[in-house]
Amino acid sequence: MKKTTALTLLLFSLFTAAAQKKRIDTLRLALSKAKTDTMRYEALRNLGVAYYNPNPDSAIIFGQQGYLLAKKNNWALNQVKCLNNMANDYGSLGDYVKSLQFFFKALKIARELNDLYEMSVVNVGIGYSYILRQDYKKAPPYLRLAQKQFNTFALSHKLLFKHKRSRAIIYIIAGEFYLDTHQADSAAYYLNIAYDDCKKLNLTDITGPVQRDLGEVEAEKGNKAGVLQFFRQAIISDKAVDDGENMSIACLSTANLYHKYRQQDSAEYYAQKALETAAAGKFEQDVLNAGKALYTFYDEDHNLPQAYKYFKITTAAKDSLYSQDKVKQLLSIDFDEKERQQELQVAQKEAQADAENRLRTYILSGGLGVLLLLAIIFWRNSNQRKKANHLLSKQKLEIQEQRDQTNKALTELQQTQSQLIQREKMASLGELTAGIAHEIQNPLNFVNNFSEVSRELLIEMKEELLAGNIADVNDIAEDLNQNLEKINHHGKRAESIVKGMLEHSRTSKGVKEPTDLNKLADEYLRLAYQGLRAKNKDFNAELVTHFDLSLPKVDVIQQDLGRVMLNLYNNAFYAVNQKQKTTDTDYKPEVSVSTSLENGQVVVKVKDNGVGIPDAIKEKIIQPFFTTKPTGEGTGLGLSLTYDMVVKGHGGSIAVDTKEGEFTEMIVSLPL
Repeated sequence: MKKTTALTLLLFSLFTAAAQKKRIDTLRLALSKAKTDTMRYEALRNLGVAYYNPNPDSAIIFGQQGYLLAKKNNWALNQVKCLNNMANDYGSLGDYVKSLQFFFKALKIARELNDLYEMSVVNVGIGYSYILRQDYKKAPPYLRLAQKQFNTFALSHKLLFKHKRSRAIIYIIAGEFYLDTHQADSAAYYLNIAYDDCKKLNLTDITGPVQRDLGEVEAEKGNKAGVLQFFRQAIISDKAVDDGENMSIACLSTANLYHKYRQQDSAEYYAQKALETAAAGKFEQDVLNAGKALYTFYDEDHNLPQAYKYFKITTAAKDSLYSQDKVKQLLSIDFDEKERQQELQVAQKEAQADAENRLRTYILSGGLGVLLLLAIIFWRNSNQRKKANHLLSKQKLEIQEQRDQTNKALTELQQTQSQLIQREKMASLGELTAGIAHEIQNPLNFVNNFSEVSRELLIEMKEELLAGNIADVNDIAEDLNQNLEKINHHGKRAESIVKGMLEHSRTSKGVKEPTDLNKLADEYLRLAYQGLRAKNKDFNAELVTHFDLSLPKVDVIQQDLGRVMLNLYNNAFYAVNQKQKTTDTDYKPEVSVSTSLENGQVVVKVKDNGVGIPDAIKEKIIQPFFTTKPTGEGTGLGLSLTYDMVVKGHGGSIAVDTKEGEFTEMIVSLPL
């Protein structure tokens, strides 16, 4: 069947990643400041909507809280909306049974309200769920009923933009049903109506999927020219609205078409485009689909190295998708139990207060402990940096004045320099502190959320024990066990981050071990950026990554390579920040990192569009103590240490490509 994002489009508008992140931050702030149940409900429901694409599990948590608040206040229509959203959340996780349970619960309330529009929205969701499960006998009645209810609603209401958009989506889903069941004429009828609506209403975010489906209709009819025309239009439309997932799907459909007509070069080209687009957006299912296609194409060509390359990509994507099973198990805790817990809260408020205060005290103590550790490390390293800079300035002056001193003086100087190098490594930890604090916040949030759920389960267990319901007690105990595993997992994640921070501060042991350079490069990029943002809230830069997913693990000294990455990123951010201070407002800072396999070597490139390096000093940048930064801001040891760790420590090489005023690209090559 044809993959689509129709349910997503039915409920939500298309946001770029940056816009979605900004929207989530705004909604979280609104939730923290909400003074009434109405304000709190709106913030919770909108957070559930905002988290639908990036984190369906978080969307379910906010949806549950919004539903319970709506039920508490007897807001029936709001209950329908929350249940409908959670049904789609479970559907996105592949739990269609749970999804249908929530859809039917929402439908029951919508019927009691006699709300035709909400009933049509829920019915089309039920029908589409059956399509996804390939249960084509059960889907049509719900799709037809959704159309009938919407048409009746339209006769007595002035249609707003959202209503017209919903109508277009209903026709898209009907068309896809007939497309999946190989009824090309019926599919064309509904899809053409939807396509006309897209053009009239300027629905640019769903135009691409409709064009792709129309191309599939032409494919059913054997019209190759018509297929290609629609597929190409779909790719252009998806690219225009930055819809990476549907663009990847359209490229893969184009690849399969060329493969059908034995135009292998074109098939491989579009399959490559599909894979690159899916990988850039981290759409694992689409990475899996494109990887399978490429593996098949190259296998048919008897190109075994390429076939093996994409077989590995396919296997990695499959493993990533399967790992979501644990998330689904955790989020499938019986929701009916949570409803009962809300009813018990009123009668047990005083008994809960003591347990709640203890739980909050434990969480607060743990959080304060971590923050205190960070504060101590930051203060310690800040003092070391000041001492190192002061001592370094003094030593540089002594070197200038005492060039002709004896070998003993030179030996003492070398020892001092070694100490300064270690202090510079320690000082770099201060640059990471803010970024590390930001990274620790995520697992702490999960610990808080699942601790809250566990607290409620403990209360329920107490009630069931008093009632003698041993079977229910066992079920609750199993739920508690799963929650504790999740808390333990995220606690270890926070522990891992702190452990990595402490490892960074220690002297390197020089032990090489297999390392995922993509993961290492990405982690230090985020930490370096968050660290700079913590010091300068006005600074922003676009982070671009181009990682070779087929990159093998490389034997390196992880601690040293982390410092190499950190030095290169800090220099890049400094360069774009300096340019931003002196150029016009149209300038957009950008730092990119890429990995690739070239001539038997792993190549890591860090590029910025900052101030560049003048030719006059290009050859000096790796010399110890040479720096272009103002006094007190740089020691001149960063690139010198980087050169030593890459060339001497790993037998690699480091090169620079730069143009003054335009860009700088640092190129690190490491042997396999």
